This record gives sequence, C-alpha cells and structure tokens, in this order.
Amino acid sequence: MSAPTPPARAGSPHPLQAEGLALQLGGRPAVDGVSLTLQAGQWVAVVGPNGAGKSTLLALLAGLRVPDAGRVWLQGRALATMPLRERARALAWLSQQGEAEGDIAAIDVVRLGRLPRHGLLGAPDAADEAAVQAALAETETAAYAQRRLNELSGGERQRVLLARALAVQAPVLLLDEPTTHLDAPHQRALLRSMAARAREGAAVVAVLHDLTLALAADRVLVMDRGRVVADGAPADPVLRAALVQVFDHAFSIEAVQHGGRERWAVLPHL
Repeated sequence: MSAPTPPARAGSPHPLQAEGLALQLGGRPAVDGVSLTLQAGQWVAVVGPNGAGKSTLLALLAGLRVPDAGRVWLQGRALATMPLRERARALAWLSQQGEAEGDIAAIDVVRLGRLPRHGLLGAPDAADEAAVQAALAETETAAYAQRRLNELSGGERQRVLLARALAVQAPVLLLDEPTTHLDAPHQRALLRSMAARAREGAAVVAVLHDLTLALAADRVLVMDRGRVVADGAPADPVLRAALVQVFDHAFSIEAVQHGGRERWAVLPHL
C-alpha cells in the first residue's frame, strides 16, 4: 500500500487536497493530522467505526467546519479564502442528515443545485434546466418531481437531495452517508452514479457504513480515532487487513468472482 501523496500547493492540478487537518470536539481529537490528495477521475470511500471522524473530516474538506490546524486546497486555491459562490460551483455536498422537509416541490429542491451557476438574481437557462432534468433521471426521481417534500418517503427525499448535489455538476462531490434510507436497487444506482461521475473526471468521496459497498470504490480511506490508518485500493491486502483490525475482527473479507472480475464481500463473524 502506497503512502498518500503529499498535498501540492497553489496551482496544483489536483481537485482537492488537505494537509495536517486537525479538529477537537468535546475535548478530544475528532480529526488528528489528516493529509490527503484526491485525484480527478476517482471515487473514494471513507470507512471506519463509529466516532472515527469520518463525517467531521468530510465537513472540514467541504469548508463547513474550520480546522484547529491544517489547510484545504480546492483546485489549487486555499479553500478558506475562496468566495462562497466559487466554492459552491467547484464542490457539491450531501450532508448526513440533509434538510428535506417543507412545502416545496422536489424539482425546486434540485434546481437549488444550479444557484451557484446563475446566482439568486440570475435567470436559469436551458443548460441549467438540462442539468436538473439529467439529475432527476439519474436518481430516478422524475416521476415525483412535482410532489412536495413532506409527501415523500425518507428514501425518496434522500434521492432528491442527491439529485440536487448532482445538478451542481461540480468537479468535487462529497457525500456523507448517501445510502441512508435507500433500498438495495437504489444503493446500486448510487454506486453506479458515483462511478460514472468519476469516469467523467470528477473526484467523488463518500462516507459509507456498508463495507461491501465501500469495497467497490476505486480507493478506500480507513479512519480510526481521527486518523487515516490505511489508504489504498480494495485489492490491497494491507488495506483489507487494516479494515478488519479497526473493526475488532468482527468480520472477514472474502474475494468473490462477479461479472468476470474480482469483488470483495464482508462476512460477519456470527
């Protein structure tokens, strides 16, 4: 397993980088000295036990929390100094507990993803509406686009929020537990969406609790006690051993042949 690439400075071609990120919450280190570089065209799963710092790390990368130490660069620029609208065009975010209530049509929620492009006072154009319709189709939410959020199930609302993030068409996509409330077919659709966005050149990062889903990613970051303790491809035996260890050997990871290629399945020790 190779060590993470040290972050480059301004002018770097990498879409998102972090160096020495640290943040204390409640008197303990929630994130402790994390450095990483995200690659364009790659989707990354972030995994680890409860309290490992996964969601906090994602919030720091998105600029939603201010670190006690360290810095983040977005497209080679210091994230902390970027104007909010520029940041919102370059980075799309889906929170762990997204705001999805109220008397607003699903399609209007998705249209909010285009605000960074045309602004509050600007008029949406054909390209904006095309992006909205594409996001609705990708998340299979077009059928209830005119329904109000308070009329939708938890899984339907989650897909609407995902559509909003996809509609931004940002080069960096950060998703915190995006499979919440999703059934198996829509979990599969989400993974296909993440892989497709990466193939189109985006850097995609998702915090995932389902480890079998996470092991379908291009790259896996394993966190424990605020630190990244392993970083590599699912096929890397060192990565898989670290994953088993941080979860106290509660499962094994087995290779399976599926669709003519090797995949990895997590088998709990019952």
